[in-house]
Amino acid sequence: MVNLDDYTAKLHPLAAALGLDYYPVDFALVPQNFMLEIAVYGMPVRMHHWSFGLRYIHQLLHQHMGHSRIFEVMFPGDPCRAYMMDRNSLAENALVTAHVIGHADFVKRNALFARFMRMAGGHILEQSAARAHHLDDALLRHGQQAVESVLDAALALEPHIDIHQPLYRPPYPEQSAETAAPPASDEFRRRYHGLPGESAPAPQKPARRQLPPYPEQDLLWFVARYAPELKDWERDIFLAVREEAFYFFPVHACQIMNEGWASYWHARLLREADFLPQELYLQALRVHSDVVRPYGNEQQLALAINPYHLGFTIWEDIIEREGLDAARRICAEEDDFGFIRNHLTAQLAEKLDLFSYQAHSDGETRVLSRDIHDVHEAILGPKYNYGAPCIFAERIDDDFSLVLRHDHARDGRGLELAQAEQVMHYVAAVWRRPVTLHTVDFRGTPRTLQVTSPDSARTSARPA
Repeated sequence: MVNLDDYTAKLHPLAAALGLDYYPVDFALVPQNFMLEIAVYGMPVRMHHWSFGLRYIHQLLHQHMGHSRIFEVMFPGDPCRAYMMDRNSLAENALVTAHVIGHADFVKRNALFARFMRMAGGHILEQSAARAHHLDDALLRHGQQAVESVLDAALALEPHIDIHQPLYRPPYPEQSAETAAPPASDEFRRRYHGLPGESAPAPQKPARRQLPPYPEQDLLWFVARYAPELKDWERDIFLAVREEAFYFFPVHACQIMNEGWASYWHARLLREADFLPQELYLQALRVHSDVVRPYGNEQQLALAINPYHLGFTIWEDIIEREGLDAARRICAEEDDFGFIRNHLTAQLAEKLDLFSYQAHSDGETRVLSRDIHDVHEAILGPKYNYGAPCIFAERIDDDFSLVLRHDHARDGRGLELAQAEQVMHYVAAVWRRPVTLHTVDFRGTPRTLQVTSPDSARTSARPA
């Protein structure tokens, strides 16, 4: 009897013949509940936290309502790890295998993925599992409340990293203290201070080093390094969450490209796999149509982008117009921002019936624009800055209170104040000094949020 391993063994040589180049892939068939946990936690073994339980319930409800189905979860690395549902049909898992091979080719070619691999190596799953075990030890030593408080803050700040900084980042360089003596080049002051009877000036206390020396976007790193009372095990949690945020960033920043590339290659591999029985190929083709369809269920209009469909369509258009070599160069050099702005043309957007829209609280949805630049920004806006508002550490005051500032002009939006207050509580719990955030609300009204202790918060409006 032919099984999946027989087809997988033949798909790899076919992929190599078509020019795909990828790290080895370890495939595993897993039960549905384990697959759901992997999708929710983001790792097969990861630090435990209550928020993952909420995500699990949300994902479970979506599956029961028929809004989502998980065929596979793939983790880039060397080797790559791919988990497939054991309840999938043979045709579905044949398609999933080809799809994963496409992903593996993408992540080895793409510069953003390659940068993380250079910084952290290719064994993130093992590192994540080791951190989970360390966290279990911390729970035994310090108690659930203490550990959960630190995780609350770290996970609340999870997207607030600076991807342009190195993963293993040193502290700020020391600033040289100013001396009280005048510079030697100032002849008058030098001679004046050398006059008889002139006592040497009293030594001045060096000014406290300004921290941060510039607005700091990498909040996970900044809290880990400079929170005045954070213990070593607490700093380790912040740095662990930061490392995982770095790992997930290329997945977030290249989602449309990556899913489209994998979809293009699973379609092509299956089409050229003459060893697949005709019936199995037709079944896989039906699954492919479901994956890359623009609309869900029987809808004829979609208000959300299907990254598989959009990416697949753009890659087909690029390969048809410019050839496979050009597509591979784009795959290596760009992320979703360059991919959408440079290759989602006005003609293609019109063919796909893309538009930007505004949804009102009363249920009305209004089309705003079909202009290609507006369509680009509507697609890319939620991806900007890891999908998080641009918050910077502005300064640490003399009493070690922390001042944060929201660069709302840069990300073009205000904050939901209730959510911002909750995050501020989390941050104050680990900073252990007053924390202030200058921001605007959804109307653009300037606001100041201040938490003076973990149990208190004050929000006020400031004059513009």
